[in-house]
Amino acid sequence: MAEGPFLSPTPFTPPTPEDDGSSWLRLMRSRRVGPATFHRLMAEHGSAGAALRELPKIAKAAGVENYLACPVEVVQHEMAQARLAGARLLLWGQPGYPSALMDMPDAPPLLWAQGDIGLLGQPMVALVGARNASSLGLRMARRLADGLGQAGHVIVSGLARGIDAAAHEVALPHGTVAVQAGGVDVIYPEENKALAARIAAEGCRISEQPMGLIPQARHFPARNRIVAGLSRAVVVVEAAARSGSLITARAALDLGREVMAVPGHPFDSRAAGCNMLIRDGATLVRGPQDVLEALGAPIPVAQQVVPEPPPPPLPGPIAAARPLAEIARLHSRILDRLGPSPLAEDQLIRDLDLPAAHVTSELVTLELEGRVLRQPGGLLSRIA
Repeated sequence: MAEGPFLSPTPFTPPTPEDDGSSWLRLMRSRRVGPATFHRLMAEHGSAGAALRELPKIAKAAGVENYLACPVEVVQHEMAQARLAGARLLLWGQPGYPSALMDMPDAPPLLWAQGDIGLLGQPMVALVGARNASSLGLRMARRLADGLGQAGHVIVSGLARGIDAAAHEVALPHGTVAVQAGGVDVIYPEENKALAARIAAEGCRISEQPMGLIPQARHFPARNRIVAGLSRAVVVVEAAARSGSLITARAALDLGREVMAVPGHPFDSRAAGCNMLIRDGATLVRGPQDVLEALGAPIPVAQQVVPEPPPPPLPGPIAAARPLAEIARLHSRILDRLGPSPLAEDQLIRDLDLPAAHVTSELVTLELEGRVLRQPGGLLSRIA
């Protein structure tokens, strides 16, 4: 994220918050100040108020004349909007702020949150993918969201249509967090308005952007880095070769998070990004168990794969192993009845006057030995 003349890789130190956070908002909303610059200024000046006083001097030294920090009235208006929306301000390093974001070099200094902020302190997994998802992709997103939710993971996504919306909806009973590209009070896309209301009531919605901001293309990569930062792992369900989901995956790699992907058919462009990730080393995901195993998390008993028990023995003479001589005689009788001209299997069974189970099991053996050919319509012929 370009931040003008203040950009610096200088490590930041925990800031000292002021009262209601209005000074933090002023500093963050000031021109040419982004997350990395914010943390540098706080580290150098100790408080947002002190940093605001120094901003004009810093800007002038960088060649920016007549620099003015964000007006107090702008911040007051934003805080009034937040109160109307029922949003809470979370400050970096303070109670309620997600600890998972603390190690990010460009961690959002503040977040607006609606809903249950307690979810932000729980283990999270991100599910992201295509907006024009296939029916199979949506089914997989729902299956993953439900399975991971049952295992105690909060599902994080971006409230987009397609994979994001499917994951949020199924994860609601277990816990879900929606990270928005625009203001937390601006629902995009409009079709997810009802879902967003449910998340605010039962889950949590967060954004680093000003209240009322309508998202534009440049805001989505910034949103995606928060999705990645919150999560222990990012699972890409469907994604084209060039997509926002791959931006989230790259951000996760940069932060040392696990990256996983659901494979797809090579001819499906929506699977190209996932297949590329797997080729480059991402964990292949077939279901919730694969994600939980990669994270070293316990798999709920209901999700554990239990081998099927062997079938019960069949009643009557089939339960006991028949002598080899008897099997050989049956093979001879079957082959004697068959010739090059096809014969219906049910007719063969009637001709032999034997239980169907006896005959069909030995027909399979003769097919495997290459002595009987099965043709369409249940017809059988003998191979010379």
